[in-house]
Amino acid sequence: MLTVIFCSFCAWMLPVLFFVSVFVTLNKGVAYVKRLHQIPCAGCDFFTNDYRLKCTVRPSIACSEEAIGCRDFEPKTSACNACQKYAGSDVIRKFKA
Repeated sequence: MLTVIFCSFCAWMLPVLFFVSVFVTLNKGVAYVKRLHQIPCAGCDFFTNDYRLKCTVRPSIACSEEAIGCRDFEPKTSACNACQKYAGSDVIRKFKA
C-alpha cells in the first residue's frame, strides 16, 4: 500500500514540477526582455545604425546591457546622421534644381 501511494505521488509531482519550471522560465525571460528594452542606443544621436561602427562615442558597449544608463546618450534630433542618410537624396535634388 505504501508503494502505491509513493508512486502516485511521484506521478503527480512530475507534471506539477514541469509547469512550475515553465512558469519560472517564462518569468525570467520576460524580465530579461524588459531589461533589453531599456538599451537606449537606437534612440541616440551617436548611433550610426551600421554594423561596422554602431556608436561613434562608445562603440565597445553599443547595443549591449552595458549601454543602459550611458552618460553620452543624446536623443536623436532632426539633423542626426541616421536621419540624413535617407533625406540626403531629396536635399541634393533641391540644390540642383
